[in-house]
Amino acid sequence: MSGPEILVVAGEASADLHAARVLEELRQLRPDVRAFGVGGPRLRAAGLEALHPAEAISVMGFAEVLPAIPRILGILRDVARAAEARRPRVALLVDLPDFNLRLAKRLKRLGVTVVYYVSPMIWAWRRGRARQIARVVDRMLCILPFEERFYEGTGVSARFVGHPLAERPAPAAPAAYRAALGLEASRTTVALVPGSRPSELARIFPPMLEAAERIRAGHPDAQFVVPVAPTLAAAALAPYLTRHPALPVKLVDGRADEAVGASDAALVKSGTSTLETALMLRPMVVVYRLSWLSYFIGRAFVRLAHFALVNILAGRRLVPELLQREASPERMAREITHLLDDPAARAAQLAGLAEVRSSLGGPGAARRVAEEIAGALR
Repeated sequence: MSGPEILVVAGEASADLHAARVLEELRQLRPDVRAFGVGGPRLRAAGLEALHPAEAISVMGFAEVLPAIPRILGILRDVARAAEARRPRVALLVDLPDFNLRLAKRLKRLGVTVVYYVSPMIWAWRRGRARQIARVVDRMLCILPFEERFYEGTGVSARFVGHPLAERPAPAAPAAYRAALGLEASRTTVALVPGSRPSELARIFPPMLEAAERIRAGHPDAQFVVPVAPTLAAAALAPYLTRHPALPVKLVDGRADEAVGASDAALVKSGTSTLETALMLRPMVVVYRLSWLSYFIGRAFVRLAHFALVNILAGRRLVPELLQREASPERMAREITHLLDDPAARAAQLAGLAEVRSSLGGPGAARRVAEEIAGALR
């Protein structure tokens, strides 16, 4: 007799990684479990039967979502129909709230137990959404230490399980990562982390490369390393790199932690990448560019003192954050050069990053999520 089925939906590179680790841990607890749904390359490698690839629903920004809505709604209907036909015992929905909360509503009607991993950012905007979540989610598993308290009194059963990136051991010295990646050990090294979506790449990578040219003007020995997200092909970066033929850039498939670990400082797209950089204890400058429509709509709803996750966790402006026009090549280069040349600025940021690292909880987040699912299966 075949084992129980679970539905898994993870829509972008970080969610794909977190969900894959959970599925691997779950298989140790329940070797007979079968998984189907939406996932990226890591989930598929972990054994997910993918009805659709994660790349098909991973879209960022209001303006960017609009043309993709028909495709995304079609996938939502398709996944809901598959759930109705196959009746999974449990659904593991990872992040992606605009898609996953709509799906959760349909799953509850079918009697599927919904476990939601990586809480929506109700603390940034739409705080009233917690009561909506209570109607469709059985268990909310939070990865940031302050999130659990936002659900108190709302009817949501929430638990802080620790951050999945806290699994990583303390970082080695940069020279070790440079050797592993084929970079010259003695050269000034800057990591460029432009994101995992084509739209982010188009807006963020060109000014990053222009900033790299300026950094190299002040540091002629500088070399640059770029981790290519699993949701992107290396060929997607080629058109941007051809405009800078003399710039020494090393592309690395995945291995973002090693690429950042090899660096003296990093230019990092806002998001999970900033936490990865914090855990590697490398000085950083956080940048982001949205379409102007997305930016103005977001500004009307989001009420935060900082947009960089590292700064939100630190409760202060620990790392420079450059948004929209501020994310210019000149400003990026100036902030990175400051971190490279000012030992006191480096030391202050590194001390704060160590505090952020310790706030994320201990190892075992994936195991704790797997135990929640195994409990629901019982």
